[in-house]
Amino acid sequence: MESIWEESLYDLIVRTSTDIPLDVEDAIRCASKREEEGSNARSALDMMLDNIALARQSRRPICQDTGALLFWVEAPFGLRRTTFQNAVESAIVRATEEGVLRKNCVDTLTGRNTGDNLGAGSPVVHWRETEAAEVTVSLVLKGGGCENVGMQYSLPDTDLDAGRDLDGVRACVLDAVFRAQGRGCAPGILGVAVGGDRATGYAESKKQLLRPLGVRSNEPELASLEARILEEANTLGIGPMGFGGETTVLDVLIGQRTRIPASYFVSVSYMCWACRRRMVRLALDGAML
Repeated sequence: MESIWEESLYDLIVRTSTDIPLDVEDAIRCASKREEEGSNARSALDMMLDNIALARQSRRPICQDTGALLFWVEAPFGLRRTTFQNAVESAIVRATEEGVLRKNCVDTLTGRNTGDNLGAGSPVVHWRETEAAEVTVSLVLKGGGCENVGMQYSLPDTDLDAGRDLDGVRACVLDAVFRAQGRGCAPGILGVAVGGDRATGYAESKKQLLRPLGVRSNEPELASLEARILEEANTLGIGPMGFGGETTVLDVLIGQRTRIPASYFVSVSYMCWACRRRMVRLALDGAML
């Protein structure tokens, strides 16, 4: 059984690393058409599109930083977590040996690379049991450049004149975009969480990155805020890779969690233009559905 699981998870890793989702590619193509012909902004976006095509054709990583491996698993009762864990670790080792994943996991105390992308806390697996008959596995590969410009705010924030309301959330997110400039490999995709504690807020903000671009929140207030921040962020003039232009952000995706009365956190996870995310549905034996 584990060999079937390993093969399916290896395929998921390969596709995530080498093949950008079509909604992201389409958003970059539309952004290129909005930029002035001959501008640095359009040239940068067109190079991104060329990179996407080459990576897909050659089945090589879209970016040299293949990032941290973040999995979300929705599994029916009866699937042993150790079965998944053993298979995913074997798939990661194989993908690393074949160059689909860079050796990207460093022991924090010794500074030594583990050499296989495994170690304390790697990979990250969010596990949830469901009543479904199938297993859903989602994967995000999140590079260090965009991870480094993520931000977390505690409201109220006197420096931003941001209170404990959605307008305060707006001020925080726009501040995060402005602080990032081009260092997050813009145009970025913003996963935002309102509420939670410091850990669950960041976890929720990263989970938002699984959403398709252009699909607004089911919460009307959050949907309106997503659209407003997207429009305003793209007036900052930062542009692709910080070259200036009309496209600083491809989308803004906001979720929420309950909070305790004393805390009001706004967590912003910045994803680079190379938004590497994929989802697969599997049978209980690991076979593709």
